Amino acid sequence: MQRFESKTVVVTGGGGGIGGATARRVAAEGGKVAVFDRNLDAAETVAAGIRAAGGRAAAFQCDITDRAQVDAAVAAAQAQLGPVDVLVNNAGWDIFKPFVKTVPAEWEKLIAINLTGALHMLHAVLPGMAERQYGRIVNVASDAARGGSSGEAVYSACKGGLVALSKTLAREHARHGITVNVVCPGPTDTALLAGVAEGARDPAKLIEAFKSAIPLGRLGQGEDLASAIAFMGSDDASFVTGQVLSVSGGLTMHG
Repeated sequence: MQRFESKTVVVTGGGGGIGGATARRVAAEGGKVAVFDRNLDAAETVAAGIRAAGGRAAAFQCDITDRAQVDAAVAAAQAQLGPVDVLVNNAGWDIFKPFVKTVPAEWEKLIAINLTGALHMLHAVLPGMAERQYGRIVNVASDAARGGSSGEAVYSACKGGLVALSKTLAREHARHGITVNVVCPGPTDTALLAGVAEGARDPAKLIEAFKSAIPLGRLGQGEDLASAIAFMGSDDASFVTGQVLSVSGGLTMHG
């Protein structure tokens, strides 16, 4: 199945676990993938792997908190691969601390990466999508936005804002043939989670606690999220917009 044949797909945080898996999945289904990441080496590793497998991909350095970098990266991607058809806002960052132990500098970084960065990307690609009367946007939030999560107050607030933003944009741009949906990961086996575990008194015990809380008995994998993101970003979901899908192994079950 080539659901992304002739489509240009931008994946932010494309050098990481979920982003890399998504980029590879989209490329395997015929997409031309622009791998955006602040770490150009990580982005190029993913893009090179896609090219080696016969797909089409290019890496672009992009700090999504910097609007000038976003505009430059989007322009470069469009010049090389064509107008953006699909945007996957996946880049994110987190710290785990009780709210009263956080400081404003940490809030600012969390907001800049998890909310403002998505705003930059959306603002950069939506006008072109609207002009062409076609677009698919998948915003990667978190189940922390839906049910709360101790130690993630500001992160949860940012991801909750991303959910609300997505619903509003879905309404504003439905007439332009643009769908906007949200995928919410639960605990997923990524470098971010590993970094969190390393800061715990007993990292192995923390990971086991995550696993035992998940009805399906394991952490999510990048490929689990990539499958959901690919569906929401494809024309299989052409009549789905403004929706939020949890991919959490049953940890959260929202109606």
